[in-house]
Amino acid sequence: MRAQQIDSLEGPDALQLVEVAEPRDPERVIIDVAAAGVSFPDLLLSRGLYQMKPPLPFVPGVEVAGTVRSAPAHSRFSAGERVMAFTILGGFADVAAADPSMTVPVPAGLTTEAAGGFIMNYYTVHFALARRARVQPGETVAVQGAAGGVGTAAVQVARGLGARVIAMVSSTEKAEIAMRAGADTTIELDDQWQDRLRAATEGRGADVILDPVGGDRFDESLRLLAPEGRLVVVGFTEGRIPSVQVNRLLFRNVTVMGAAWGAFLSVEPQLFASTQQALDPMIQNGTVAPIIGATYPLERAADALRLLDARRAVGKVVLTT
Repeated sequence: MRAQQIDSLEGPDALQLVEVAEPRDPERVIIDVAAAGVSFPDLLLSRGLYQMKPPLPFVPGVEVAGTVRSAPAHSRFSAGERVMAFTILGGFADVAAADPSMTVPVPAGLTTEAAGGFIMNYYTVHFALARRARVQPGETVAVQGAAGGVGTAAVQVARGLGARVIAMVSSTEKAEIAMRAGADTTIELDDQWQDRLRAATEGRGADVILDPVGGDRFDESLRLLAPEGRLVVVGFTEGRIPSVQVNRLLFRNVTVMGAAWGAFLSVEPQLFASTQQALDPMIQNGTVAPIIGATYPLERAADALRLLDARRAVGKVVLTT
């Protein structure tokens, strides 16, 4: 089968389309891949900067959607069924293998491309907003990087939880994407954006700010929390990992929390299934409707990673086979 393999930690340029043996494991679901999501962890893996460091060579790709070829007898899956799965590695290929506990049927209403890019972002932001920040109906949630894959997912899940959503974006084009995702209002990141966020919250600040960006954006977000506000860290796409002086948390009665959904699965494996159960009603009522910003054939996986690397991606980027 074809696969995009990394044999050196040189970033997107290290990807090579090669022929490798198909996965064969009677204890895993074997999936004929139709679409694979392209995620920031894939970019970090290509440079050896992710917390997981697989031995070279390896095939990246944390999530896929496709058709079951075979499945363990004790699983609930059968050949020919449409599924989406969290693969962790191996998704950038014609065939992938996934643990049955990390595989779910594709919900009605999701296209193959949307399903291929669904799990990593939507499960992460649901964990961040519902489990970690405990967003309540009527609260205000501000989303940094709101036009990207994580950002558009966060906008939709926050709305599904009953929150008012303010989308933070860097351009007019990205503001349009965030509004399409369902944001109540958008704020472009110029020299006055902090003042506009305060005005949009009547001077109170946001109850929850979700930050996949880090860097200076984190520092500024911390100042814009409402009393008892929560700043949820889900990534560092800007590159710099920020730090915080805890006296600021003490005197302002605010909280900074991390949300690493994938890592938490080892603590609570049943979270995978319960997250999909919580998201299903949001899919059915149309609140959650993934925005696919770009699709590339498997042969152009390096171009897909370069798009993320240049921070030019809007919505979710997906590979198709």
